Parts: sequence; C-alpha cells; structure tokens
Amino acid sequence: MKWNIGSPAPLPVDHTAPVPPHPVPSSSSNIPASCPMHQSTPPPPPSAPAPAACPIKHDALDPNTHMPANLSLSRQPNQQLELPVERTASTIPRPAAGSPGGEAYGTGNTWDYPSPQQFYNALVRKGWETPEDSVEVMVAIHNFLNERAWDEVMKWEKRLPGGENTQLVKFQGRPGELSPKARFHLWAGQLFPSKFNSEPPFDRHDWVVKRTVQSASNSNPSVPPETYDARYVIDYYSAPPDEDGNPVFSLDVRPALDSFEAVKQRVVVGVEEWWRGQEVD
Repeated sequence: MKWNIGSPAPLPVDHTAPVPPHPVPSSSSNIPASCPMHQSTPPPPPSAPAPAACPIKHDALDPNTHMPANLSLSRQPNQQLELPVERTASTIPRPAAGSPGGEAYGTGNTWDYPSPQQFYNALVRKGWETPEDSVEVMVAIHNFLNERAWDEVMKWEKRLPGGENTQLVKFQGRPGELSPKARFHLWAGQLFPSKFNSEPPFDRHDWVVKRTVQSASNSNPSVPPETYDARYVIDYYSAPPDEDGNPVFSLDVRPALDSFEAVKQRVVVGVEEWWRGQEVD
C-alpha cells in the first residue's frame, strides 16, 4: 500500500508496478532513509576508523524491541536545540504493563513512541550526524509509518478468528537483510524492469503479533483461551514526492511464511488481488 505523508488516506497503487528510487525531499536532505531506532549497526563515519567493539551493550537491549531498555531523555553535550521529551502513545496494542522491558514499553495499553529527544539520542548513539531541526519531522514520519503498517497488519489479522484482539508482542528492524520477496523482485526487476521493483526497500521490520481465540464450543470461563503467534514482514519503499512536495512511502506488509496458515492466507489474498485486477482490466 502506498501512503502520502501529507494525507491520512492511502493512495491507489499497482502492486505489480516497480517502486521508484528513494527520493530525498529538499526539506529533509540530511535525514537518513532507514529507521534509526531499530538499526543494529550504524554506517561507518566518513573520517574516523570503525570502533574496535560495538558501542551498544547488547545485554542492555530489550529483547522484544531490540532497543535500549531505557531510552535516555537527557540532552547531548553539544546539543543546541531543546527537543521535546514527551512521548506519544500509539494505537498499537501491546502486552500487559507488567511485561519486562522498562521504559521501552511505555506505561499504557498501547506502545509508546520515543520522544524527539530519545530519537535524537538513538541517532547519536549510532554515530549518525543529524540536524537537530530535522528530528521532529523524522519522528512524525516514523510514527506515521508505524501506524500505517499496523493498519495493514490488522487487515490480515481480522480475516482470522480472534484477529480483532491482536497485540504487537515484539519487533525488530532488519535493514541490512533483504526479505526473500524483496530479493526476488530485485532479481525480476533486472529482467522485467517495467513489472517489478528496480530499487531495494530502504528498511525492513519483522513484527511478531499475538491473537487470542476463545473457542465457541468452550463455555467454561476457567479454561484459558488459546493464543497464536504470527510473524509479519514489512518492507519499506520510498516513492517520488507528490505535487506538494510531501514524501510518499509504499509498505509491503504480509505474514511470514512460517506456518501453513500463513501460506494459505498469502495464497488466498494473492488470488483475490489478482481477481480484482482482472475485473478492473
């Protein structure tokens, strides 16, 4: 699905068409393309040698988010601008507040997004030089794309029993790893550039969700409902800005082929999309 940052509504998109190269809007020319909060390795600094050891203590990472368990709200030593420290609650349900993970979880029934100050601290931690006046725009885009990704996940989940109660359990950014589908599209794009993607996604996330199913035949409230986990792969693509200069992004969200149920859903939805395309033609 293709999304315009300047509009809450999805744009029509042909899923068989190639995704254009990643544009760099003039208002954010120094903004890194991929999500900094989930990058596992920063790009090497242009004038400094790579550090001898990883600067992030992995035993201090939240295993459910692969982010520092407690994101600092403190200003950086050479920081010039005052960045907001207030966090924004998402609409994405999360497990109970008693789950481990510290501040990275938030405090309510939904996941909390990092504040601009926390976001900037994560960028500094990863060695990225980022204009401070761009951080709030980056956070807005980051949050917007997460909300749209969750909307797409729920379109899949609501097709299944208990899907309306699905929660996001954990997630991981994997920007250096192409998904099998993205790799296939790149290979096919070399042969059929008018039909398949010719540019790789600028980011990839893997999200694990949990849905709870209460059997209709089980009327005993003391018997706990069954829970099912499912992994979703999200490839993030950039498209050219719209006529007003707003950035446009395309998200490819689908269940990972980890189970027979996921394979069946992918086949069913693929046939439905093909059939709708035939009707339009």
